Amino acid sequence: MSKSLFIYGFHGIQAQLDANPQNILKVSTLDNRQDKRLNTLIQQLDQHGIRVEKTSKQKLEKLSGSRTHQGVVAEVLLPTLPNHDELLNHVSKLNHPSLILILDSIQDPRNLGACLRSANAAGVDCVVINKDGSAPVNALVHKTSAGALNQLKVFSVTNLSRSIKALQKQDIWIIGLDGSTDQSFYQIDLSSSIAIVMGTEGSGLRRLTKQSCDQLAMIPMKGNVESLNVSVATGIALFETSRQRQL
Repeated sequence: MSKSLFIYGFHGIQAQLDANPQNILKVSTLDNRQDKRLNTLIQQLDQHGIRVEKTSKQKLEKLSGSRTHQGVVAEVLLPTLPNHDELLNHVSKLNHPSLILILDSIQDPRNLGACLRSANAAGVDCVVINKDGSAPVNALVHKTSAGALNQLKVFSVTNLSRSIKALQKQDIWIIGLDGSTDQSFYQIDLSSSIAIVMGTEGSGLRRLTKQSCDQLAMIPMKGNVESLNVSVATGIALFETSRQRQL
């Protein structure tokens, strides 16, 4: 039996409706809310034959696990993420210098969602996460990705090092972000097909992941902090790549 989860807020539900309306099982709305924004959403849901029910504020908070649900909560089918073989098939069909984001054991769902949001904004071709070490794709990931999860190709693989080696065979240059090197990310030519690998919060890249990379690089920093939040570092790396490719 397929699993489901609850997502909430207008932006996330609208993104789901635009991308995968068939995965929306039902939508619950606040019983005393009546306004143009909600009515517009309900009209779109009706057009797709999606059931809408009115319920109490307490019930919405229970379903969403949040008080910031904006008066609308949707139950959606949990997406089944494509695997290693589908990743290689997808990459083989790209006809331009690829940009891939690989996330190694990002365990905080807020960080995972924020990384996906940056990836979508930067126009990556796909995102790769490791099945066992990553945060589960849940309602919080949906919320913090600001709808990006529905717009991206996200692949879940069981062996990240194996997938990296397979990408290398497709002439993808693998760059791992790591604070132990003196190589500045800004000094690397990012115009060819690349994959950027980001490590987990705190400990960074795992040993085997690091060893699998073609090159390690760091983001130069001033001040006294030891590292950047992974989602911030991801955004910097992706948009530096985008900047170089527009020159």
